[in-house]
Amino acid sequence: MKKFVLSKEDQSPATYSISYRDLLNEAQLDAVTHNSGPVLVVAGAGTGKTRTLVYRVARLVESGVDPSAILLLTFTRRASHEMLQRASQILDERCKRVEGGTFHYYCSKLLHQYASKIGYPENFTIIDVSDAMDAIQMVRSRSGFADNKRRFPKKSTLYSIFSSSVNKQCHINKTIEEQFPQFVTHAGSIESLFDAYSAYKEANFVMDFDDLLVKTRDLLNNQEDIRLKVASKNRHVLVDEYQDTNSLQTELTKLFSCVHKNVMAVGDDAQSIYSFRGADHKNMFRFSDHFSGTKVIKLEENYRSTQRILDVANRVLEEAKEKFEKKLYTNNEEGDLPGLIKAANLNDQSRFITQMILNLREQGFELNDTAVLFRNGRDSFDLEVMLNQKNIPYLKFGGQKFTEAAHVKDVLAHLRVYLNPRDTISWNRVLMLIDGIGPKTAEELFAWGQQKDGNPFRPDQAPNTSEKYLIQLRALGSLFEKLKKNDGAVTEQLKEVVEYYSVFCKKRFDDHPKRMKDLETFVDISGKYNSLGKMIEEVALDPIEATAIETEASQKDEPPLILSTIHSSKGLEWRTVFLIQCLDGILPSGYAIDDEDQMDEEVRLLYVAVTRAKEQLFITYPALYQSRYGDYFSNPSRFISNISEKQLEPWLLIEETSEDQLQQGEISSNKNLDS
Repeated sequence: MKKFVLSKEDQSPATYSISYRDLLNEAQLDAVTHNSGPVLVVAGAGTGKTRTLVYRVARLVESGVDPSAILLLTFTRRASHEMLQRASQILDERCKRVEGGTFHYYCSKLLHQYASKIGYPENFTIIDVSDAMDAIQMVRSRSGFADNKRRFPKKSTLYSIFSSSVNKQCHINKTIEEQFPQFVTHAGSIESLFDAYSAYKEANFVMDFDDLLVKTRDLLNNQEDIRLKVASKNRHVLVDEYQDTNSLQTELTKLFSCVHKNVMAVGDDAQSIYSFRGADHKNMFRFSDHFSGTKVIKLEENYRSTQRILDVANRVLEEAKEKFEKKLYTNNEEGDLPGLIKAANLNDQSRFITQMILNLREQGFELNDTAVLFRNGRDSFDLEVMLNQKNIPYLKFGGQKFTEAAHVKDVLAHLRVYLNPRDTISWNRVLMLIDGIGPKTAEELFAWGQQKDGNPFRPDQAPNTSEKYLIQLRALGSLFEKLKKNDGAVTEQLKEVVEYYSVFCKKRFDDHPKRMKDLETFVDISGKYNSLGKMIEEVALDPIEATAIETEASQKDEPPLILSTIHSSKGLEWRTVFLIQCLDGILPSGYAIDDEDQMDEEVRLLYVAVTRAKEQLFITYPALYQSRYGDYFSNPSRFISNISEKQLEPWLLIEETSEDQLQQGEISSNKNLDS
């Protein structure tokens, strides 16, 4: 047999189809062309973080790396899809074969693949936060803690305790002591409840989001052959938004990359604002400790904002105690000075914003070119009233997602029990829709269905079934038969459930026509899923953001103004940004003032808000703040009170006079309020 030895090709820049050097700045190019080993890319706001990752993917593929050997971990599946779409556009379709998704999605994929190794069936159910809280409430009630004479935490608080403990890898007792000291006397009971909740999930083959991370970590730690197989496949691991990872995700990153050790983490410590979800911005600072031989690259050239906005952002960041030293700069125009507007009260603050928005609109700005940002959803209530009075359409973000709505969860519950008849929470939801069935009867029907001689899909056959709900139980049994008949046809199965559910929807909700239209739209988009299990899992892991009704309403008018919490605005940008209620006690929060780490996060929150603006920035606050506890004189945020007037220009709001009425159209230069 003859042999021919292939020598390695030396790919010089000239052999690449993409002219990386012409398309990227020096720091971006350094990151994109990094050869091997760990690298941390500290990417300031608006510095082309996504662009860098997109070109990094393209470069690796163009260098001959098998696309399926690249793992791109992002914080939404939409983000990874868009990145791979862009990479495909600048290179070719090979980029779509890159393994992309969230930590939870990738972990779910591994756990389904190796379900037998952890004692789970392949069709285990993933429950979202709302379902997890319901499961905790059920276990809480069964355990008798609800009858405690002393105040016991509610299901939402218990979920927060459990999730924080898991994500921060911190004992339940310590989590309670540090974050929920008011419940220290119940620490023992809460720990027992956590064990009972864990046992419930194991017994019913369900996992919450935290389980996906924990069980994958344990699987890879305990099964060396699987760990090596997974890590060997991942020649390059890219992690986006690394500042928002928790300790579990850091462990998983190390496990996913333990063979080739080619990790690129991209993030901005100055935009870490999710500690309440367990995110730990210190993962950025510890990266070099976790991954030996790390190269650090800083992206500081901003492509989004004017220099004067960046000057304010850089000044705000000086308040942070712990940070990577970096200074944002740009080649954009210098722009207008950001404005600091002190209003007499909330009403005047709202008057100023609505009048400025209408003024900008007359200058040619689209309403959706502008965003009003705030710390808490309630901070915009006064403004919303005035926007309605002025007939200014708006869309508010930071609220409930489509898949969290009751009618959508009801429909999904029927599909969940069809796939996993041991899903108690979904069974309770399905059965208690029927008139006359309460928690006790639902539990009895569920228990019978799990017995050897029981049939969960024919609850009408349970002994001693009352005549008053027998007809509905038969209809439910008929629904399951139709689902089985249409097995594999996702849209047809969803149609059957929606038709069955329509009776309950009309009884339960006054606005049932809108909700039914939502469900009809859900049926329309279900065709993109190739299996029922896939659809339910993807909807849980990556919830649909808005309803069809909201989308339809926005199309009948001009694109609306955006109202958003700062947290929900992260990653977005607008020509003009108003930041309202920038007060001490709100930003920073009064709860953070005595905690240095929390105060640093409050600085980062303000930094995120400021860096959303491209051309104009207005920071407003009322001198007199009205709350349900009474009125009080307020102080501007301590983070902006010392910023020079050369960087943040004070505006004076004065009432219009008869003389001003003769000079219409000068509100932007005179900074007046009309009366």
